[in-house]
Amino acid sequence: MPENPNLLTMLIPYILIFAVFYFILILPQRKRDKKMKEMLAALQVGDQVITIGGMYGKVTTIKDDILTIEVGADKTKLKIARWAVKSVETIKA
Repeated sequence: MPENPNLLTMLIPYILIFAVFYFILILPQRKRDKKMKEMLAALQVGDQVITIGGMYGKVTTIKDDILTIEVGADKTKLKIARWAVKSVETIKA
């Protein structure tokens, strides 16, 4: 007569799959989100930024979650949401 497997041996494969997903997918995404939040919180007037739309500009004013950036040679001012900033450019002197 075959024995019934106990509950723990049936759950071990599922626990292992969850652990693999956690370390390969969830943990790295949390680290990226944390770095992005820190970068957005540290934005200052004068920073060179790239938006998610691909525009390069210089931050001129910050009011709550709205940034005004200057873009182009004629220094056109655009208002964008803070979350629309993809990255902050480092100026190489």
